Amino acid sequence: MSGAYDDRDGTIWMDGMMVRWRDAKVHILSHAMHYASSVFEGERAYNGKIFKSREHSERLHNSARLIDFEIPWTVDEIEGVKQQVLRAARLKDGYIRAIAWRGAGEDMGVASALNPVHLAIAAWEWGAYYGDAKTKGAKLDISKWKRPSPETIPCHAKAAGLYMICTMSKHAAEAKGCSDALMFDYRGYVAEATGANIFFVKDGEVHTPTPDCFLNGLTRQTVIGILQDKGIKVHERHIMPDELEGFEQCWLTGTAAEVTPVGQIGDYNFEVGAMAREIAEDYERLVRE
Repeated sequence: MSGAYDDRDGTIWMDGMMVRWRDAKVHILSHAMHYASSVFEGERAYNGKIFKSREHSERLHNSARLIDFEIPWTVDEIEGVKQQVLRAARLKDGYIRAIAWRGAGEDMGVASALNPVHLAIAAWEWGAYYGDAKTKGAKLDISKWKRPSPETIPCHAKAAGLYMICTMSKHAAEAKGCSDALMFDYRGYVAEATGANIFFVKDGEVHTPTPDCFLNGLTRQTVIGILQDKGIKVHERHIMPDELEGFEQCWLTGTAAEVTPVGQIGDYNFEVGAMAREIAEDYERLVRE
């Protein structure tokens, strides 16, 4: 399946029904279109099984609550729907996108309490997020935009509006020949890439930013568990930009990114080393168990 995402064969589940892919539409006056009142999840299936599926569904509900709405389908119901969508798409390995949003209703200002909440789930084939970076190492720009203070946004929600500066950062990076951008936080600490968490290696130990103003990714948590099971010391801490020069290896983690080594961030270079490759291989084995 390829081409524009609104012009494909197949079906998408929307509000309790499987609808033709090209007919999966919303009204232009949907609240989410104007005020970003939507949350989503990105998930991958391997050999027909969605990795961390229930954790994703639970986070979708939590994200909705953080931006002040309730999804009218339970976690168990969402779990069943995702399996239905995978079967309909005839996918064993694929990407699943669940999205919940405030639609069109009686409110069309900032307030939206009177508007219905919708849910849709789609699945499609999606290969490596960063192309051949898994062997060569991704090249990252350094974004001018910073992850905001948790006093200004619900930073632990996977909410659509929070990705605006990520899109802008990624566009700027691609214009420079990079595949992504590293973002600092509002205090100037290293935070994350536009859609992935980040890890560094120094002297056989791993360092990763504390997720106190950005999403603590499920893949991030999984990789920390892999490292700890291998007896590798993991430091979750605030990391200053001038420390980048001293790190030897680097990788990104995320559902789409999986585990992707990084070869360059701005003027800093990293080895696509043994630990980065080993963790990527360990993760690949784990998700296919």
